[in-house]
Amino acid sequence: MAPPPDDSDDGPEPVRGLRKVIHVDMDAFYASVEQRDEPALRGKPVAVGGDGPRGVLTTCSYEARRFGCRSAMPSVTARRLCPDLIFRRPRFDVYTAVSRQIREIFLDYTPLVEPLSLDEAFLDVTEDSKGIGSATRIAQLIRGRIKAETGLTASAGVSYNKFLAKLASDQNKPDGICVIRPGEGAQFVAALPVRRFFGIGPRGAEKMAALGIETGADLAAKDIDFLRQHFGSQADYLYRAARGIDLRRVKANRPRKSLGAERTFARDISSGTELRATLEKIIAITWERIERSAAQGRTVTLKLKHADFSNLTRARSTAQPVASRAEFAAIAHALLDEVLPLAQPIRLMGLTLSQLDGDDDAPAPLPVGGDAQLSLL
Repeated sequence: MAPPPDDSDDGPEPVRGLRKVIHVDMDAFYASVEQRDEPALRGKPVAVGGDGPRGVLTTCSYEARRFGCRSAMPSVTARRLCPDLIFRRPRFDVYTAVSRQIREIFLDYTPLVEPLSLDEAFLDVTEDSKGIGSATRIAQLIRGRIKAETGLTASAGVSYNKFLAKLASDQNKPDGICVIRPGEGAQFVAALPVRRFFGIGPRGAEKMAALGIETGADLAAKDIDFLRQHFGSQADYLYRAARGIDLRRVKANRPRKSLGAERTFARDISSGTELRATLEKIIAITWERIERSAAQGRTVTLKLKHADFSNLTRARSTAQPVASRAEFAAIAHALLDEVLPLAQPIRLMGLTLSQLDGDDDAPAPLPVGGDAQLSLL
């Protein structure tokens, strides 16, 4: 359970804690692009991801979700739930192009756009470029333009901080809008299950349930000492969130924290020869992205996922940014050599470069999925 970064003291604010914030979230983005570009798929259950025995759904259409399919679900499970599920391989070049088109729409209303991924972003419209004045009206205009210019639908949340805006955007999906006005945040949060809070995953929710915390109201009833005793460094975030408080700014051009790729194998492997060959392919993909982004980083992390889904990671940091593909590859192979021979076969290998441009965080690799499916980090 990890709270969002606390950047509340980063710079001056016109009215501390009260802004006009919009969170725009595209509806089943990748699947919707596939349905848009292939009209025969419209109204049908569609999944984007690998269809093999090791495939995983990147996302799926709302028609597929009615059967219980969801993102990150194994493809064999999704196929069992929905026998008529139609699979399409990801086309990240297309999704990226559409994302840029949507980003241009955002920038027409405010320069303060903080992308979270290809399909969602925060916008601070406290001082909007067009002088419209109403965040709700701006969200309506943006959703209308996205529909007209891309043929896709988006949901939006409007509120006075990022935490509430993100909760609101999920409230009336798909193709909906929800507004939480000043003074309404605590009441809105009180009725929500804590699983809806950003940073609270299944395990965190289970821990809270064991402590009698099921809803925002339950969480708000706990004092800060109780939260610090049971949740440590996350206590302050949870205390504020339960009251609808979030002082973080919308930060345009938030720096990327890592670049990387992963590969899921069609079968478990443990052979050093096969692992080294696969690592070379992942090095090529990752370094191409590093060069394209002109990124510099100092930490190389290797991730291996065993057949039982347990993870093994090795990382090495350098005093200066990794300067060449040869240096990057040498570090990656040295990390692999540290764990060979493997105690058990693995089903996935991943590699990232982090601590980019002075960033001190070193997050784990983000998934590529499938056999060579590339995801923008």
